[in-house]
Amino acid sequence: MGLLGSVFRLSFSKTQALLDQLLGVEISRGAIARIRHRLSAALAEPMAQALRAARQLPVAYVDETGAPTGNADGNNPTGKRGWQWVMVTAVVTVFIQGLSRSTTAAIELLGNAFGGIVVSDRFSAYNHLPTKQRQLCWAHLIRDLTAIAKRPGASTEFGAKLLGLQQQLFGHWHNYKQGKIDWPALQQSCRPIRQTFEATLQRVVELGYQRSERTPWASTVRTCRKLLKMTGELWTFLDIEGIEPTNNAAERALRQSVIQRKISHGVQSASGAICRSRLLTVTTTLRQQGRDVWEFLEQAWISHHRGGVMPSLLSDP
Repeated sequence: MGLLGSVFRLSFSKTQALLDQLLGVEISRGAIARIRHRLSAALAEPMAQALRAARQLPVAYVDETGAPTGNADGNNPTGKRGWQWVMVTAVVTVFIQGLSRSTTAAIELLGNAFGGIVVSDRFSAYNHLPTKQRQLCWAHLIRDLTAIAKRPGASTEFGAKLLGLQQQLFGHWHNYKQGKIDWPALQQSCRPIRQTFEATLQRVVELGYQRSERTPWASTVRTCRKLLKMTGELWTFLDIEGIEPTNNAAERALRQSVIQRKISHGVQSASGAICRSRLLTVTTTLRQQGRDVWEFLEQAWISHHRGGVMPSLLSDP
């Protein structure tokens, strides 16, 4: 997004300095605010269209990260942190920024009637979804298994075994992705791995620990107990073709948002958060589709302010 992206990441005072130094343009902070407001309005329709489309697609990779939001417009009087949510699909990538990291916020992103598969971490905001609609991220799971393997005593043995099974699982998965085996072969190869993995979790849970015990082994048992309750959500990618076993796509999509947060320390108002989310949705989706960002923004601006057909994020005219 280049200069335009820099302008809407920075504070109004820094934006003034940037435009003056790079382009010799003198502009007031009020004018910058009005431009941002008009650009946000121009992108409202493409944003709404992208969100409707994402909610109707069969698979969504979702994640969230902190996104500081100020109280310049009085909409955050208690100084809540703010959160940037993302939903990555095969067609569009949608960002929403709000003040909550709750189930309500997750529903605001996915919609009340989302019927596809959600690939996410184990964050509780997604627990309202039925098991058949979830795939838990194995990248996050690997971190837990690694932590178990680094603990002393029996945890080391069980952690190593679970990690070994995970490596076998992903060995077959990569062979499938590279075309070395087909879908039925992948399912057949992974079936005994799945059975052994769950049996190992069950063995740890059965060994148990003393009530009120606060040891590394107790932590291992608690982790395995949680995973055992979620086993139905670990294997969806093997039951339904076309689903990835991690939500890495969502984490990659949030990377730009994280960088912007570090540079600008967030936005100062709810309207700024809306504009930022719309810009991220439009620019990320266009890059995902290999389309020209500046051309789309120009067309959207002209259509909104002068009339005409609004460009679509769902197809390349």
